[in-house]
Amino acid sequence: MTSRRDAARLLWRTISHAVRNHPRAAGAVVGWSLLEAVPTAVLGRAVGQATDAFAGERPVQAAIWLGTLALAALAGAYGSRRLYPALAALVEPFRDELVHKVTRGALHRSLRGRPDTGAVARLTHQVEIVRDTFGGILVVARGFVFAAGAALAGLLSLMPEVALLVLPPLVAGLVLFGAAFGAAAVRQRDQVVGEEEIAERTTALAEGLRDAVACGGEDTIRGGLAAAVDAQAAAGRAVARFAALRALALAVSGWLPLLAVLAAAPWLMRRGATPGMIVGALAYVLHGLQPALRTLVQGMGGSGLRLAVTLGRILETSAPDEPGATGGQGSTDKRGSADRQGSADGRGGPAAPTAGDARRDGDAPAVELRGVSFAYGDGARPVLSDLDLTIPHGDHLAVVGPSGIGKSTLAALIAGLLSPTAGEVLVDGRPAGDPSARVLIPQEAYVFTGTVHENLTYLAPGTDDATVGRAADAVGLARLVRDLGGYGAVVDPAALTEGQRQLIALCRAYLAPAPLVVLDEAAYRLDAAAEARAEQAFARRPGTLIVIAHRVSSAVRARRVLVLDGTHAQIGRHTDLPAVSPLYRDLIGRWEEGPEPDGSEPRPERSDSEPSGVFGDANGMHPVPRADLTVDAGQMVADGADREDEVLGDLGRGGAP
Repeated sequence: MTSRRDAARLLWRTISHAVRNHPRAAGAVVGWSLLEAVPTAVLGRAVGQATDAFAGERPVQAAIWLGTLALAALAGAYGSRRLYPALAALVEPFRDELVHKVTRGALHRSLRGRPDTGAVARLTHQVEIVRDTFGGILVVARGFVFAAGAALAGLLSLMPEVALLVLPPLVAGLVLFGAAFGAAAVRQRDQVVGEEEIAERTTALAEGLRDAVACGGEDTIRGGLAAAVDAQAAAGRAVARFAALRALALAVSGWLPLLAVLAAAPWLMRRGATPGMIVGALAYVLHGLQPALRTLVQGMGGSGLRLAVTLGRILETSAPDEPGATGGQGSTDKRGSADRQGSADGRGGPAAPTAGDARRDGDAPAVELRGVSFAYGDGARPVLSDLDLTIPHGDHLAVVGPSGIGKSTLAALIAGLLSPTAGEVLVDGRPAGDPSARVLIPQEAYVFTGTVHENLTYLAPGTDDATVGRAADAVGLARLVRDLGGYGAVVDPAALTEGQRQLIALCRAYLAPAPLVVLDEAAYRLDAAAEARAEQAFARRPGTLIVIAHRVSSAVRARRVLVLDGTHAQIGRHTDLPAVSPLYRDLIGRWEEGPEPDGSEPRPERSDSEPSGVFGDANGMHPVPRADLTVDAGQMVADGADREDEVLGDLGRGGAP
């Protein structure tokens, strides 16, 4: 929470940071500001001397003073012209630093399974606010310092007693404004946070709209969003009330000095002041101090307030929020180096992920789900509910079930791309989300413009050509590499078919040092033989393999099979599951009947009756009643859903994270 003191301190730190980092530009700003302030310093003196000269019938002397004032105005105009490029040299690097901070913080949280949707508002809106307002504040604060300093110096040179009359109300008004500024900063922060909350709620609503409508949750979502909008509006009204306090501070600091000089004029004249001195003092107050004060109060009360609060919000949300987070990359690099030192295992695959094994928490399994539930939005029907699952190291698990049942959601939870609504997901005994511990190939494979070798070694840089070649042979990519022109050929992603892109992504994952591989229908564009070859290569690869099955044949090849049917979850060997799972028995029956007319394998249908769920380990099956996985899978299939978890959208698409 932003306190009243925090806002002023943050503004001071921001300006001083920019000055320290760019001393040459700061020096240029000071120099040109001094030149710009020359007319203010000369104004009162020239007007006072010219007034006395005209009163004493000395027109030549008066003309000389007025000419001096005109020359000072020309010098000030030249200083203003040269000032703004120097200010830009301070502002633009500051904006670049903010973009870096926002991006780094958002990526850090997203890699840990907490997508930062509020970062969009910070990057596209708040950073631009900070850039613009920071430049404006530099102009305002610098202008006030030099203009007020020049006016006070002129008053002292004109008559010290006048400066003593002006200084107390000036200080009192500034103190009042500072106190009101801190209070307004708290309200302004509430407004900024409310803006982010509205953005996050809107994003969540868009992602879970289908579930919201299906569950009749429109009123609940409308109420929550309306409450967020009302809270932000209330904060905006509180900030608007700050304008009255700004006017009071301006009256105290800008108009009381004028009244004090007028009231003290007889006393000043008894002390030797001439009429010209009184006129000159009024000129300093009216045309020197007052404009500078008005610009300061209005600028700091508007732009300065937004800068202090918005910048504070950006900084507090953009720094990595977990201790030791900055060391993650280093540990990943070490692990990748260790894995690559013994790159081949005699089967053309990468070395066993010994670094991942060393990182395990005791005898923790490769993957463990403890009471995991997940729903796309508050009030939405859960896709998974109270799911327990243990996958030991070295296991080969296939996940099957009707479209829309939650298979891709399960893959995203294990990969750390989604956070469970309840329960926890552990990989190697640690919370899911560490990109060095797993590699996920989603349904839409990502290939970038670059050489074939660069695409394949993206997750394992430095891998030698021989290891890459053995991996390509293992997954069935060698022929495509030859057709493309070799490993040094440049890949045009648009010229590749979906199946070719999937083969490249599969080989990339095969070479990755991560001990856990999750294939989310990663080969559904390949023919059955090519898919079988790729899966068998991953099965021989050291580590743990989870396959979200597109064909039932993937389940036949797996060591264990997890069946999701919308009401129960069942796990066991392919040969044992038909006896306890009517859905799995139906899937196998349709598969054995032969392919569909279009040549594809049959898609699973919803079974009407389900027995009690059973969970087991790699050695067998044990009946354990399971909580409902409350998804109406039959309705989803009937609605023509061809792919599971459409609400997942594009999440995770883009190849191996």
